[in-house]
Amino acid sequence: MGFTCYGYCENVSLHAGSTSSVQMGTTTTPLVLVLLFCCLVSVLQAEYLKYKDPKQPLNVRIKNLLKRMTLEEKIGQMVQIERSVATPQVMKKYFIGSVLSGGESVPATNASAETWIQMVNGIQNGSLSTRLGIPMIYGIDAVHGNNNVYKATIFPHNVGLGVTRDPVLIKKIGDATALEVRATGIQYVFAPCIAVCRDPRWGRCFESYSEDPKIAQAMTEIIPGLQGDISSNSRKGVPYVSGKNKVAACAKHYVGDGGTTKGINENNTVISYSELLRIHMPPYYDSIVKGVSTVMVSYSSWNGQKMHANHFLVTNYLKNKLKFRGFVISDWLGIDKITSPPHSNYSYSIQVGVGAGIDMIMVPFNFTEFIDVLTYQVKNNIIPVSRIDDAVKRILRVKFVMGLFENPLADLSLVNQLGSEEHRQIAREAVRKSLVLLKNGKSAEKPLLPLPKKAAKILVAGSHADNLGYQCGGWTITWQGLGGNNLTVGTTILEAVKQTIDPATKVVFNENPDSNFVKSNNFSCAIVVVGEHPYATTFGDSLNLTIPEPGPSTITNVCGSIQCVVVLITGRPVVIQPYLSKVDALVAAWLPGTEGQGVADLLFGDYGFTGKLARTWFKTVDQLPMNVGDKYYDPLFPFGFGLSTNPTKY
Repeated sequence: MGFTCYGYCENVSLHAGSTSSVQMGTTTTPLVLVLLFCCLVSVLQAEYLKYKDPKQPLNVRIKNLLKRMTLEEKIGQMVQIERSVATPQVMKKYFIGSVLSGGESVPATNASAETWIQMVNGIQNGSLSTRLGIPMIYGIDAVHGNNNVYKATIFPHNVGLGVTRDPVLIKKIGDATALEVRATGIQYVFAPCIAVCRDPRWGRCFESYSEDPKIAQAMTEIIPGLQGDISSNSRKGVPYVSGKNKVAACAKHYVGDGGTTKGINENNTVISYSELLRIHMPPYYDSIVKGVSTVMVSYSSWNGQKMHANHFLVTNYLKNKLKFRGFVISDWLGIDKITSPPHSNYSYSIQVGVGAGIDMIMVPFNFTEFIDVLTYQVKNNIIPVSRIDDAVKRILRVKFVMGLFENPLADLSLVNQLGSEEHRQIAREAVRKSLVLLKNGKSAEKPLLPLPKKAAKILVAGSHADNLGYQCGGWTITWQGLGGNNLTVGTTILEAVKQTIDPATKVVFNENPDSNFVKSNNFSCAIVVVGEHPYATTFGDSLNLTIPEPGPSTITNVCGSIQCVVVLITGRPVVIQPYLSKVDALVAAWLPGTEGQGVADLLFGDYGFTGKLARTWFKTVDQLPMNVGDKYYDPLFPFGFGLSTNPTKY
C-alpha cells in the first residue's frame, strides 16, 4: 500500500511483447483490468486509513476500526498487564490494549522522567508495530500527585483536600498532576478516588475526601483539572481529554467501597438501594457529567454480591441509566477475587466479570490464561460477541478522544514539569488550607497559636517531625509508603520550622525526649509531631485507631512540662481524647505530602487557619460508625468544626 493509481499506471511496462500494450491510442483489455484493479486498491487504501483520520467523526473511526479487528485483536484490547511483563514482543503478539505500573513498579530506582519516557515509548512501539497499529494506554496510581515517581510533587492525600472545600484549588492540583504524569510519558491515572468513607477504621479512608457525599461531589472538580474542561454542548457520558498535556482519569471504586461493615477493606456494604444512591453514588453523577474517561469497579460487595460481578449496577445503572460511555476497568486481580479463594474458578470469574460489564481487565500478570479462557467462552457462545464489541468500542472511544492515535509517543517537552516550583507552591497552599485547628489554648482567652517567630528556644519533638515518608503516607514511591527522608525530595516539618523562625531563635530537635530533658532546658514552647505510620489498603484497617508508641509518650513527656502544640500526621481521626487535656493546642495535619512548609506557614502565623473537618472526630471507637446526620451523634469534634486564627503581621 502507499502507491497511487496514477503512479502505478505510469510505471506499467509498455515495451514490445508485453501483454499490456498501447496501440494507436487504444488501450487493450488487459491494461484496462490493471487500471481498474489499481483504482480499486487505491479506494481500499483510503478506506483503510479512515480510522486514523482525526477529521472523521468519532463514531465513524470506532466503527471503521472495529470491523477490521479479529477476535484476537479485540480481546487483546481488553487486557491490561503489568509493566514488568509488557515487553514490545508481548504487546505485538497479544495485541495488549493497556499497561500499568503497580504500586511500586518503576523502571529503575529514583528513575528520571527521561527514563520513564524511554520505557513507556519502548512498550508503545510494540503496540504500534501490530497490523492495525492501535496504541496502548499506560496507567498509574497518581492519587496525590505522580506519587510513584522520584522528585514528583506529592500533594496532601484526599482526607486533607476535602477539608479545603475548595474546588478551584482541587482543579489546580488535577492540572499539575496531569502535567507531572505526562512528564513521564504516561497518559492515564487511576484517580480520583471518590469513595465516601463512612468508617475511619477503613484502611483507605485517607483516600476519601469526606463522609459527606456533597464534599466528594465538589471535589470531582479534579477531573477537569486532569482531563480538561468539557464543552457545554458535549453529550452526557462521553469521555473527554483535551490533549497531550492532559490525562485520562478514573473515578473509583464503584460503588460503596467506603461503606463496608466495620470499615474492613474489600468487605460487604450492607445498605438499602435508596441509601446506596443517596450516600455513595452522587460523586459518580458529577464525574460522568464532567466527562470522566474510565470507572474502576470496587473489590467490595453490596449486600453480599461482589461488585465485580454486579451486572445491575455496572451495566444497567452505570452504563444504561447514567449513560456512561467510557470504559469500565477492574481493580488489580479484581475478577480473580470474585471467588473465595481468589482464582479458584477463573473461568466462572471471567464469565461473570466480563458479563457484568467490565470492559478492561487488570489481569495483571497471567494474561495468556485470561486470553485463552475468554476466547474459548466467546467462540462457544458463553459470552456474546456483542459484549466484546461493547467493551472494545468503549476502549477505542477513550483512545480516540484523547488523541492517542495522533500522539502515541511521548517526547521530552514536559520533563521540567516534574516537581516544578509552581506545583510545589500549589501543594503548599493545599497544605495550608487542609489543616484543622482543633484546640488553641487551655482557654479561649489565652490562645497558643500562632507561635512567635522570635523566641529564645523552641523544642521540636516527635517521630513525625523530621520524617518526609511519614508525612506523605501510603501510595508514595512504594505501595505502602516508607519512613525516612531518602524516598524523594521535599521539606519536613522540622526543616520548615527552621526556615520560618527568626534567625536568633534556637531550635532543638529531640525525637522522643524524657520529661527531665524537657524541664531542664528552659524551652519557650514545643511543637510535637506524631501520628500513624504509613499504610495502604487492607494493611491500614484498624479496629482501635490508636497512635502508635512512642507518640503518646512523647505527648505526655513534653506537654506535661511546657506549653505545646501537637500536630497529628494521620490518615483519619484517631483516638486523642485521653491526651486532649494535656495539650495546649492541637492541629490535624492529615498526610500533607512533600510540602511541609505549609504546616509552618500556619503555626507561625504567616497565614491563618481556615480548615473545617470533613470527617466527624469520634471520642471512642465504640461509637463507630458515626457520621454527621446520624440520630445518635456525640463526637469529640463535630463535622465542620475548626478554629480560626488571623495571620500575624511581621
